Amino acid sequence: MTASGPVDGAAAVGSAPASVEPAASVEPAAAAGSVDDPTTTSSTTSGTTTTGSTTSGPDLNRWRGIAADPEADRTAAETGTVQGIARLRSRSRVLLGSLIRPHRRLIGVAVVLLLLQNAAGMAGPYLVMLGIDRAIAPLRAGNAGPLVAVATAFGLAAVAEYAGKRGFLTLSTRIGQAILLDLRRRVYDHFLRLSVSFHERYTSGRLVARLTSDMDSIAELVDGGIDDLVLAVLSIVSVAGVLLWLDPPLAVVTLLAFPFLLWLSRWFARASASAYRRTRETVALVIVHFVESLGGIRAVQAFRREPRNQQIFTAVNDDHRRANLRAFRLIATYSPAIKVIGNVTIAAVLAYGGMRVLGGHVEIGVLAAFLLYLRRFFEPMQELSQFYNALQSATAALEKLAGVLDERPGVPEPTRPRPLPAGPVRGAVDLTAVSFGYRTDTPVLPELTLSIPAGQTVALVGATGAGKSTVAKLVARFYDPTRGTVTLDGIDLRDVADAELRRAVVMVTQENHLFAGSVADNIRFGRPGADDADVVAAADAIGAHDFIAALPAGYATDVHRRGGRLSAGQRQLVAFARAFLADPAVLILDEATSSLDIPSERLVQRALRTILADRTAIVIAHRLSTVEIADRVLVLDGGRVVEDGPPELLVTRDGRYAALHRQWQDSLLH
Repeated sequence: MTASGPVDGAAAVGSAPASVEPAASVEPAAAAGSVDDPTTTSSTTSGTTTTGSTTSGPDLNRWRGIAADPEADRTAAETGTVQGIARLRSRSRVLLGSLIRPHRRLIGVAVVLLLLQNAAGMAGPYLVMLGIDRAIAPLRAGNAGPLVAVATAFGLAAVAEYAGKRGFLTLSTRIGQAILLDLRRRVYDHFLRLSVSFHERYTSGRLVARLTSDMDSIAELVDGGIDDLVLAVLSIVSVAGVLLWLDPPLAVVTLLAFPFLLWLSRWFARASASAYRRTRETVALVIVHFVESLGGIRAVQAFRREPRNQQIFTAVNDDHRRANLRAFRLIATYSPAIKVIGNVTIAAVLAYGGMRVLGGHVEIGVLAAFLLYLRRFFEPMQELSQFYNALQSATAALEKLAGVLDERPGVPEPTRPRPLPAGPVRGAVDLTAVSFGYRTDTPVLPELTLSIPAGQTVALVGATGAGKSTVAKLVARFYDPTRGTVTLDGIDLRDVADAELRRAVVMVTQENHLFAGSVADNIRFGRPGADDADVVAAADAIGAHDFIAALPAGYATDVHRRGGRLSAGQRQLVAFARAFLADPAVLILDEATSSLDIPSERLVQRALRTILADRTAIVIAHRLSTVEIADRVLVLDGGRVVEDGPPELLVTRDGRYAALHRQWQDSLLH
């Protein structure tokens, strides 16, 4: 991504976009060279691990951070165990049923059209039999009536087959596209509702894979193969019944092939299911690396990581190639085997049927029809191997999507929400005996009790990892505490409806995202119903109006993707205007001024007093110039408050805040 506006060079090199997942965009410790010279490439296929002595690829598990968290890129439903796979299949069937249910009537009509098409197609060999056994003899006698009747019936059957196929294709396409539309909507809506904890864990490339590659696999089946697949199955069942009706002894000879067909089909079904599940996993990893390498292109190019990222991409791409080769090797075994069994069966029927014709036990037309029906029996089975490719790929994709839709938000919506007290939200925040950790074995907040009165501006300072941002995320309810409660005006946040909470609490971070569109649209994101006058007033209040008015089209200027036309400081000012327009009762600023240069910071600090007036504010900053506007400073260390008081008082004491203040002043002088 390029920016036309000024961008701080250090920020461009040292930071990646917010959407880039650290565990997947650039390999851990790669800069130090810990995994730059791998000796093995490990790949997992269908539950087995193969290791080759090659130096061409990196250790993908280490690159993805698997050693730290083996379930990092999996949904809760994707356990990888036999029981987990069975549950996932069951959930995918439930999902499929829910998608199909609204279209039951249309599906019923489609079934009728399909039966018409199948019946018309099945009439062909039977009419051949009648033509041979019933129409040739009268024709020799000069009576062409029976042959004309058979030919007319053939023509009618062809018209009926065309009408049935055309109607079925039209209707099935309509149903299929409606199902795909519904599925995309469900997945997208569910991704938006999932908690921040899920998105921090589940890489953005996999999100893209779910909505693109997996959807494409299902669309391929719906658009290009479902009609042939269903018709092939219907033809096999219909032909089996007709064969038994035409001549039971010949049908018995045919049935001798069934045990081989059954064993081969069951083997193919089991093997291909795991093979295609593996292809979905490997293609997702290809997309993950592609999306997140380009998402962090500034860091990649700044550190000259192009060769290394290319090496990793080659490895994951080769893993995907091997997974596809295994799947197609199964087809290469199954399809010829079906053909061999079919040809042997036809030869046996021809030999035995010929003897029965010579013996006068069966007419030659019956034998001809029987052989034609046998072709209709085995040809669909050969085609099924090709359709099964799309079916298994779509099934694996549906399982992945079912796993996503089965994921429950880490901060669920309350079943019986409690409204905040009547009238304007005051903004009193209380954390009572709060314990929390991003991992169960590593607590970030051991047991924090904190009270912030309504209207007070509190600054949280401390070393990196002290728990400042964690407190902010708990107050914004991006996470729920493991123990204890976080309340707003005396109401537990877990009991407040999400929409009401988002109106009352707004968080501004250093990585605020700007969407493609105009500056006004991005400011209006804070309150979608705001008019242009409100947007301009919000920008003017925080000191952004002058630079916006100087843009080529003013407030209508398109900022491009992620605000690429604006500098880092300008993007932050737009984010402030957005928050001001939202007018929350509680405003959280998490390193919100870190991207600003000194003139911009001074401009914003003058506006901050206006923004923070008459509302509760939690300010997290390493720049103590931002902290000085706070009514109260809390110094955190190891998730505990070690100092608490007004900044002007704490700076006179020989404590941690005073030490931080001296260090900050020294940095300004040097």
